[in-house]
Amino acid sequence: MPEMQLIATTSFGIEGVVSRELKWLGYADQKVENGRVTFSGDEEAICRSNLWLRTADRVLIKVGEFKALTFDELFEGAKALPWDDWLPENAQFPVDGRSVDSQLASVSDCQAIVKKAIVEKLKQKYKKQWFEENGPLYRIEVGLLKDVATITIDTTGSGLHKRGYRTLVTGAPLKETLAAAMLLISRWKPDRALIDPFCGSGTIPIEAALIGRNIAPGIKRNFSAEGWHQIPAKLWETAREEAADKIRKDIELRIHGSDIDADVISIARYHAKQAGVADDIHLQRLPVSDISSRYKYGFLICNPPYGERLGEMAETEELYRELGRVYKRFDTWSLYALTSHEQFEKFIGRKANKKRKLYNGRIQCNYYQFFGPPPPKAKAVETEPAPNT
Repeated sequence: MPEMQLIATTSFGIEGVVSRELKWLGYADQKVENGRVTFSGDEEAICRSNLWLRTADRVLIKVGEFKALTFDELFEGAKALPWDDWLPENAQFPVDGRSVDSQLASVSDCQAIVKKAIVEKLKQKYKKQWFEENGPLYRIEVGLLKDVATITIDTTGSGLHKRGYRTLVTGAPLKETLAAAMLLISRWKPDRALIDPFCGSGTIPIEAALIGRNIAPGIKRNFSAEGWHQIPAKLWETAREEAADKIRKDIELRIHGSDIDADVISIARYHAKQAGVADDIHLQRLPVSDISSRYKYGFLICNPPYGERLGEMAETEELYRELGRVYKRFDTWSLYALTSHEQFEKFIGRKANKKRKLYNGRIQCNYYQFFGPPPPKAKAVETEPAPNT
């Protein structure tokens, strides 16, 4: 099969991080747009990108793209695509849809028309009128943006944030992909200490340990495309063997997570065990005021409470003040914090060196970045996940 156009979808604000990850994987032929990075790749690229991408939401195959101002144009454009190359006779092929700034604004109508077009194409291929749809899943999406229809097939299945380790539920959990993005934006290195003083169910420390050990985040889960005849099982097997070979066992990590809630610390310990990194993370019940470290030039990386609920703002702001007092003690450390509170810098007591707009779910936040001094120069440690080297 020739190279395809693949799309790594992402939350707004971290497209550059996904682009960087793809370059680490060896996929430099890219186009970065809002909410997606399009790149060229073959069947092996589908396997490797699903296994390795830490910050993307999912990996799609771009089947086709064309202008569609009318439903007839949408039908004919969709029917002309090579569905007979992709969909076996028993394929399940639900069609999702979305429309932004387009004349064809009815998403449900667009979905129905694309579904009908695909069925008509398959009738020609398989010489039958009815399809059972009881085989492998090929989830299709028609996306209309400014009257251009992009039609894709999802290779991932459940979103890439589902690593398989977070099985217990806590309030307002941070998505694994966003936690990984926070770490990669910070440029934390595994030879530096890291503390999350609001660790909750443990997502930031666990993602840090996965990065530090160079463990592919998708190594313990399955993907929709594993059931497709177009991608030989041997390719998935080889990609997983490569990922297993790249796990680092030669490094000692100094990752700490704390929280005032003893129950969520128990959950965090369980999740760390499920992720296979329990020995790499020290977790304890501790108020933010009591955190300390004997290490220098470390990183405080956290997602503190936002105070969104009525009556919680005063308590949250006092928590920020306490974090600011703690940070003054950590005079060689860097602080990275994600919050929707627009006055966060005032409570920390200094202006951030950088701010980056990110979305935690549907909540618009700023990722505040306070840089500490650089450590004395030492031999660089390779930390970037580079499975192709």
